[in-house]
Amino acid sequence: MSAAEPAKSGTFKGLKLTNTLTRKKEDFRAIDDGNVRLYVCGPTVYDFAHIGNARPAIVFDVLYRLLRHLYGESHVTYVRNITDVDDKINARALRDYPDLPLNEAIAKVTKKTTDQYHKDIDALGVLEPTFEPRATQHIDGMVEMIGVLIDKGHAYQAGGEVLFDTSSTDSYGGLSKRKLDEQMAGARIAVDAHKKNPGDFVLWKLSSEEEPGWESPWGRGRPGWHIECSVMSEHHLGKVFDIHGGGLDLIFPHHENEIAQSCCAHGTDLMANYWMHNGFLQVEGRKMSKSEGNFFTIQELLETESFGGRSWPGEVLRLAMLMTNYREPIDFSQRKLEEAENLLSKWPEPVETDAPPADEVVDALLDDLNTASAIQALHLLAQEASRNPDKLQAYSASAILLGVSPVKVDLSGFDETSILSSINRRLEALKAKNWAEADLIRDELTSQGILLKDSKDSETGERVTTWEVKR
Repeated sequence: MSAAEPAKSGTFKGLKLTNTLTRKKEDFRAIDDGNVRLYVCGPTVYDFAHIGNARPAIVFDVLYRLLRHLYGESHVTYVRNITDVDDKINARALRDYPDLPLNEAIAKVTKKTTDQYHKDIDALGVLEPTFEPRATQHIDGMVEMIGVLIDKGHAYQAGGEVLFDTSSTDSYGGLSKRKLDEQMAGARIAVDAHKKNPGDFVLWKLSSEEEPGWESPWGRGRPGWHIECSVMSEHHLGKVFDIHGGGLDLIFPHHENEIAQSCCAHGTDLMANYWMHNGFLQVEGRKMSKSEGNFFTIQELLETESFGGRSWPGEVLRLAMLMTNYREPIDFSQRKLEEAENLLSKWPEPVETDAPPADEVVDALLDDLNTASAIQALHLLAQEASRNPDKLQAYSASAILLGVSPVKVDLSGFDETSILSSINRRLEALKAKNWAEADLIRDELTSQGILLKDSKDSETGERVTTWEVKR
């Protein structure tokens, strides 16, 4: 360990996390209990975020909530960036606003997509991070870091680019477990004649007059994708911080390259002590792609009838994501959404509370963010709270910790007094063993979109009937 690298010296608070760097479940100890630091790669704002983008936003929101519960809200710093420098953004700007100057067109694209992203994840119950830096705000820092890498012999100029020399560090491949001689073309790597090694990646590339660019010692240009996160994370969290998160698809090359840049520039052995990655998402058993016709944005799911012939509330989308362990692949399906919606419909509405969340929910999350087990525990709590008001506080605190809440049903157009009257008439008919009359009343309510659920009171044994709006 180099002198510049902080140790894991904090108190163990029971949290265990699977560390991609070691491929092991480890006890989490913060570098500083007074400032636990988390960085997660955010969206590249060239288009509306798709449902796959929602998964890391939700997963790491739960981790953020848990860390705030363990260490205190003021002792956790969460950074989720916005990538607003990218060739895809340039291409989208030229496509959508061909009559505008490129910089104005780019500004329109990034503002529209960023605003929509914020609206989407707000509907999913995602808290705002402590900081949300944009790549364009940190160009000077990128130029500075690239200069350091060149001075230290880790980067070189060639073919109008500045490239990172992957052969300059023995630790390259430590996260993805790929050997340097296996770094052939693929996964956003272009093999060009001017590269020393096939896996060398761009830190800076020159811009034409028609492309956005910033002045640098190597000419007017723009940064490569990977350097952005190295600079933004160091600016807000320091040279070595606690947790870096993102999707499984980012392990290589993005996160591998972040580590190489940061460690070589700062002289550290690590960039982050713990690396966490959520699994892939497929839709109805198939890889999501536009060519397959199963590509859905968050906005489409929330606001249109594009999936399953209807729109879906944000709380349903969130719960459906959390019902699968974050490290496992998830099959996003109509059936899963209906299951989540049905579950939420049975839960009471949380109340404001200062009570602590239930131990069984917290314990599940402490075990490598096991949200599936936490949801099961929360469901049992919800059932208890429905019968016993004394349980409502613990249930509410637990629901808030997970960021989930019942689906709010629009009851406008339903006469609750009339519905309850019909239910009472049906109960009287059942007592009188007038089965035909009872069935007739149930059928009338069903035709109105009202579903009845019969159960027995656990103490008196009497029949109890509840109702809900058919979804």
